[in-house]
Amino acid sequence: MSLLRTDTALAAGFVLMWSSGFVGAVLGTATASSATLLAWRFLIVVLVLGAWWALTHRRRFSARDVAVHALVGLLSQGVYLSGVVWSAELGVPAGIAALIAALQPIAAAALAGPLLGEHTSRAQWLGLVIGLGGVALVVGGDLAAPGAAPPVAYALPFLAMAGLVAATFTERALPSSLPLSDSLLIQSGASAVVFTVVAALTGGLTPPADGRFWLAIAWVVVLSTFGGYGFYWLNVRRGSVTRTSTLLYLTPPTTMVLAFVMFGERVTAGGLLGLAICFGAVLLVLRTPRELSVPGEMMAECSSTTSSAPRPTSRRPAPARPRPRSSQKC
Repeated sequence: MSLLRTDTALAAGFVLMWSSGFVGAVLGTATASSATLLAWRFLIVVLVLGAWWALTHRRRFSARDVAVHALVGLLSQGVYLSGVVWSAELGVPAGIAALIAALQPIAAAALAGPLLGEHTSRAQWLGLVIGLGGVALVVGGDLAAPGAAPPVAYALPFLAMAGLVAATFTERALPSSLPLSDSLLIQSGASAVVFTVVAALTGGLTPPADGRFWLAIAWVVVLSTFGGYGFYWLNVRRGSVTRTSTLLYLTPPTTMVLAFVMFGERVTAGGLLGLAICFGAVLLVLRTPRELSVPGEMMAECSSTTSSAPRPTSRRPAPARPRPRSSQKC
């Protein structure tokens, strides 16, 4: 039960923190460009994590750890955030970008078998398909709106989704013993270099003097980066890729609720129905199937119980020749 409560808390924390990125993007891009927001976001993250590393760990990283986590960071942060944020700047509706990004669980489940040997059951496949339909209902209003973005802009959410899938498989295929704080330091350092160079080349490195910008930076650093990516990798390390990826189905409806609370955006009946469908689909995928015992293991356990289990206390005198406890109950 304690493990179940821990897994539930980690899953809920990931969904809420990952969804907070939408609110942070709205707050940040209201006063600065996406390049400025992303550059300062990761510069602050590296400063905080670097200070923590210097004060506590100060351990030496191996060349392999640096290479692996730099690649994971470039894929999960650099490619993913670039695709999502820049597609929005080019005019791709947020709903379409969210729907494309929600293909990640399908892609992860399809690749988990041949690449990692993880089995995806029929019930999980059914849940994945149902969850995708729920996401489509949530973002249905945006899908119906005419898009003014150039055709190439619609490839960016696909690129973002592919980057997160590739990062997840890289982290599972090349495991590391580094603590999460150290791995996030390397990942964020690689992203900080990329986004800082991009911001400098586009003239967006100088931050605005508006206090709202720094409020947005604090939001995306604490909630979206430390919270979102921290919970994501904790869930990946504790469970399968399919189970963790399926939680992304809950981020569009959660974002819908956050946008209503923060900005008063309208919540439609279709959106509420989609939220319920997404929740049910995630429960279908994440449920633990009843495991069948192996006969050999079952008999070994029963024989162990027969020889070592104490007899229950009784007021009646024991018979002269007590019979051994039978293992037929097993």
